[in-house]
Amino acid sequence: MDKSWMYERNKLSPKFLKGVQSFIQMASNYMAEKNMDKCLCPCANCINANGHVSLNFVESHLYKYGMAGSYTIWIHHGEVDPYSQNQPNPSSANVDIDDDDDDYEDDDEIVEMIHTQIESRRLDSQGEGMDTGRDDKGEVDFGEFAELLSEAKEELYPGCTDFSSLTFLIKLMHIKVLNHMSNKCFEMLLQLLKLAFPKTNRIPKSYYDAKKMLRDLGLGYESIHACKNDCALFWKEHSERVDCPVCHESRYKIDDGKGKKIPHKILRYFPLKPRLQRLFSSKHTAKDMRWHKDKYDQKEGVLKHPADGEAWKDFDNRYPSFAQDPRNVRIGLATDGFNPFGNMSNSYSMWPVILIPYNLPPWKCMKEPFFMMSLLIPGPQAPGRDIDVYLRPLIDELKELWDTGVETYDASSEKSFRMHAAVLWTINDFPAYANLSGWSTKGYLACPVCNEDAPSIKLRSKICYMGHRRYLSPDHKWRQSYLHNGKHDYRSPPKKFTGDELLSQMNNIRNTNPGKHPDIYDKNRKRCPDELNWVKKSIFYELPYWKDHLIRHKLDVMHIEKNICDNIVGTLMNIEGKKKDTMKAHLDLEDMNIKKELHLKRVGNKFIKRPACYTLSPYQRRDFSKFLKSVKFPDGYAANISRSVNVNEGKISGLKSHDCHVLLQRLLPVGIRPYLKKDLCTPLIELCNFFHDLCAKTLTVAHLDEL
Repeated sequence: MDKSWMYERNKLSPKFLKGVQSFIQMASNYMAEKNMDKCLCPCANCINANGHVSLNFVESHLYKYGMAGSYTIWIHHGEVDPYSQNQPNPSSANVDIDDDDDDYEDDDEIVEMIHTQIESRRLDSQGEGMDTGRDDKGEVDFGEFAELLSEAKEELYPGCTDFSSLTFLIKLMHIKVLNHMSNKCFEMLLQLLKLAFPKTNRIPKSYYDAKKMLRDLGLGYESIHACKNDCALFWKEHSERVDCPVCHESRYKIDDGKGKKIPHKILRYFPLKPRLQRLFSSKHTAKDMRWHKDKYDQKEGVLKHPADGEAWKDFDNRYPSFAQDPRNVRIGLATDGFNPFGNMSNSYSMWPVILIPYNLPPWKCMKEPFFMMSLLIPGPQAPGRDIDVYLRPLIDELKELWDTGVETYDASSEKSFRMHAAVLWTINDFPAYANLSGWSTKGYLACPVCNEDAPSIKLRSKICYMGHRRYLSPDHKWRQSYLHNGKHDYRSPPKKFTGDELLSQMNNIRNTNPGKHPDIYDKNRKRCPDELNWVKKSIFYELPYWKDHLIRHKLDVMHIEKNICDNIVGTLMNIEGKKKDTMKAHLDLEDMNIKKELHLKRVGNKFIKRPACYTLSPYQRRDFSKFLKSVKFPDGYAANISRSVNVNEGKISGLKSHDCHVLLQRLLPVGIRPYLKKDLCTPLIELCNFFHDLCAKTLTVAHLDEL
């Protein structure tokens, strides 16, 4: 059935009226079949959430509010969900370890995956220059897989028909990961189970034995030593060196000459090719890897999956040979630093590099079981611009996956194919943007989109970007206004630079040697004007397709939401250190000769700051804090909000990213209404609704234009 009428803005158009009638007819037939006299209302106001109503009520609401944009498969009104068999049941209240992903369902599935691994090993052995795992006679060694097959068919204990020793261990490891059990706790559990089960059981004695058993079925990693100054990796041609090839610092922090050697830093590298091959080793995931092409019903102007975006479509048009096989993998790369010691005073920054396969359907590709850790970059300091040194193994493998690919066995078709892969973009916060792109996000040219045409001005204590009116239509009335910065603005939007133009700019970069050794890197060196804000040529430009991407780097909306939420709440509640309503901000307004009602009042040698209309009084702050404290959430949804509120002082502190996400999108638009005037409250609510709509599972281009 044609559903394009849902996105008609004119509710009096013949197309919209005809679409409503066709929907009502389908719902009527469904209700008659089910012997129902009422149904849910799918309008944009009710969204199937206000109980069952008459069909006449539904029809009137559809004419008045239109169809909810997120309701694209009309499962409550007679349409069959084609993907219902692939999605988990959201109403299930019990935790079932088999429901978290499709792997490890039964013994037959495990045996099938082992056979697939054997087939992949055989395919790899046919390649030239590969680590084939051959023995001295030149034959491929499948001994480890034979042991796994034996374990998969061996009873856990005599008479056990529900589990083999391998499947039982896999499910135990699954529970360990899901519940974040420590290694010591897991080992104690193994010892208890070994005592509780019959003496002839085949449960491992220790966590080490369990990992050893699963090593060939699972996926290991490679340890690569790194220079203490982030200059180079002791890898490939430098693998035997004992000093850094760049700064000549020692490789080891402890080397007693008797065999005890402890390196300064160790990079954990998780090879990508076997992980991508594993996606095709199960029939279920192998079929899902073609979902974006075979099963996805794309609609013009609707955004539900990265395949709907212009960047994906442009990439397919530029490289049709890659797009021809839907099994070729499209990847997103995300990275950020975190402190593995939590909130302890120990300062430490470790950087995981995560890859996301976008071939999968949206309810799988952004789920944790399908995230692939590729690199674990050690601390204690962040790698900064030298992150390219640590990305080298991954980039080399990505170049190989693009040029030659890797022979892969597809369990769904039971045939092999040559798999290729490409990184479409990176996802990170703004500081990490600088590390990956090579463009510094500090100073007068901090905006990587504006490039050399950045609209920045110097204020009393900071650099400010105030030129956003350039994106408005040329005849917009705000372009003539002096209220924004004391000037009118008729400039056009910044130029969009191609990859070749950016590469020509990077040719002017000087001193691009990696490393933090003082003899190599001068922190105080000023960039020349022709260098703009470039600090390096990103290693991603070694990928042949990278310069042709429409979008190379994306910003994580959760980081943006946290920054905006902290600033808004801090300003509204007048939280010292968090608010933007400072003395210097008022002096900046006076310097620009705008907002005279907010200028500081001089009394002798002192300045008096007048209370702004958007600052809550102490009573209002306590009242708003009580509202936040009283809100109840489902377990684990946003529990930190109530714990972070101090009602007596009227303060909020210590919010995490997801708490700010909930506060900005759900609570702030409701809780702030009684305290602000309409002309102040309305734009604040619209900003909150903007982020709410932007984070929806389904977006329409028309609605984005409205936003």
